[in-house]
Amino acid sequence: MNAVSYDQWKPCSDAFIIDGDTKGAKEVLTWAYEAYSETEIVYASSFGAEAIVLIDLIAGVQPDAHIVFLDTALHFQETYDVIAKIKERFPTLNIELKKPALTLDEQREAYGSALWKKDPNQCCHIRKVLPLKEALGSKKAWISGLRREQSPTRAHTEFLNKDEKFQNIKICPLIHWTWEEVWTYIEAHDLPFNALHKQGYPSIGCFPCTSAVSADGDSRAGRWQQNSKTECGLHT
Repeated sequence: MNAVSYDQWKPCSDAFIIDGDTKGAKEVLTWAYEAYSETEIVYASSFGAEAIVLIDLIAGVQPDAHIVFLDTALHFQETYDVIAKIKERFPTLNIELKKPALTLDEQREAYGSALWKKDPNQCCHIRKVLPLKEALGSKKAWISGLRREQSPTRAHTEFLNKDEKFQNIKICPLIHWTWEEVWTYIEAHDLPFNALHKQGYPSIGCFPCTSAVSADGDSRAGRWQQNSKTECGLHT
């Protein structure tokens, strides 16, 4: 099947079934890997809870799928630990750890120490946005674990989204899932997950910018708590 053009994606998005066991996620992924060849699509994974669900679903559809992790060099050790477990659980997946062009030492020399405190947007741009832009390259589509429930900025996410920033199509299979459903799936399939999730961290990014949250906080409440920033820039 030829890759879907911008003019074709919306009718496909409206056609997905959302009342199945995976609320449309399996149907979306099956469509995605039929619509795009292995060189045209990539899953940009955070290896958080939603990511673990998506990895399991993707492995059932495309066992050798390309998965890219933006390795900022500022992640918690627990994040690297779960990546190692996922590699062991799904050995045929092509998991790439994508590093920024600048090392932390080079970033400090160019921008000063602790850029994430002084200008977190610039830090995210260097260590996340630019690496993803490079990783996407000529890709026609990328998969993301966004859920509508996560935050107001994600409340209107569709299965298929025209991504103006990266000039391709962003596929979000889990938009209708709740946090409880994510964990029900993980537990039912005995999947490895980041240990920090059980320590009050619903959303896990770089350690300088991620904090534990209270039980009643939304899933993004622990990110950039000392700043008005709510997104790293990949989805805005």
